[in-house]
Amino acid sequence: MEKAKVYFTNLRTKNNDNLQQKLERLIRKAGIGDIDFDGKYTAIKIHFGEPGNLAYLRPNYAKTVVDVIKSLGGKPYLTDCNTLYVGGRKNALDHIQSAYENGFNPFATGCHILIGDGLKGTDDICIPVEGGEHVKEAKIGRAIMDADVFISLTHFKGHEMTGFGGTLKNIGMGCGSRAGKMEMHSAGKPYIKESKCIGCGACVKICAHDAPSITNKKASIDQNKCVGCGRCIGVCPKDAVKPAEDESCDILNKKIAEYTKAVVDGRPCFHISLVMDVSPNCDCHAENDLPIVPDVGMFASFDPVALDVACADAVNAMPIIQGSVLTDHDHEGHQHECRDHFHFSHPNTDWRVCVEHAEKLGLGVQEYELIEIK
Repeated sequence: MEKAKVYFTNLRTKNNDNLQQKLERLIRKAGIGDIDFDGKYTAIKIHFGEPGNLAYLRPNYAKTVVDVIKSLGGKPYLTDCNTLYVGGRKNALDHIQSAYENGFNPFATGCHILIGDGLKGTDDICIPVEGGEHVKEAKIGRAIMDADVFISLTHFKGHEMTGFGGTLKNIGMGCGSRAGKMEMHSAGKPYIKESKCIGCGACVKICAHDAPSITNKKASIDQNKCVGCGRCIGVCPKDAVKPAEDESCDILNKKIAEYTKAVVDGRPCFHISLVMDVSPNCDCHAENDLPIVPDVGMFASFDPVALDVACADAVNAMPIIQGSVLTDHDHEGHQHECRDHFHFSHPNTDWRVCVEHAEKLGLGVQEYELIEIK
């Protein structure tokens, strides 16, 4: 099998040559111009950062990608789907406000934001997953599936459930609606936290299967009737409906790969991953820990599998930062001998499950040729 091409540039700069210019050179050399953008709606999937977290990508990088797409005739917009958990991005209004507070406004990025799954996270499309073992129909945000061209712009970092958050996770988990995120995270079904429930009946109205009911001004969910779609989570005004979040890490990783396939199949795609501020946990946290390794550089490829593997290899080749969570583990008597920084940060995870499953699904290959761009 032929190796995939992954393009890379480091973060060194010279006079009159900044990182945004290097990023533009990188993605042009990697072949983004080979895509027909002329008059095409182009979704740029990015994580805007949970309020309180400062490790997310700066909006300057998004502007560079936006400007390149515009120069090629495209009609770009930044997008992400609402979160399953309660936080600053749980509905479209809060999500856009959080994005603006973190600098992702149209004046800074050169384009608008469309939240992929709508106001309450319920605006999705069911997309068949060819070859899916765990997901037969992925629930993807409508505004993402409506795009003619799909671009992923990823902050590569650690993740407590998947090992790392790279391109596959940015696409698979990030493009799932609230119902889709429910499906990926949960083996079980949602339940009601009674202390928060006000008995408003929003969950009853949204359910197509008559699973929720109201008794003594409190909701309950009939687990035999519930199909686990998670729409009740999106409409609850008090966040009283809770997901089970009980899926194993390995199955979660496989579901993410299957959701990614649903997103990218059948249209032009291109992927960018910036390996900097490699915090041990996801940007969904309302805080960020000290990076585990020094900044590495910027990567781009048409192959999301090879891109994730190349970024992981680059991180694992770096020395750990003293004072980070990795040195905490060393002090606890667990010697870091495996050279897999992500597995060492989160021993219950195995990131290779996701890339191996993605390769099996035909999303790409793990073998790559690294091409450095100056």
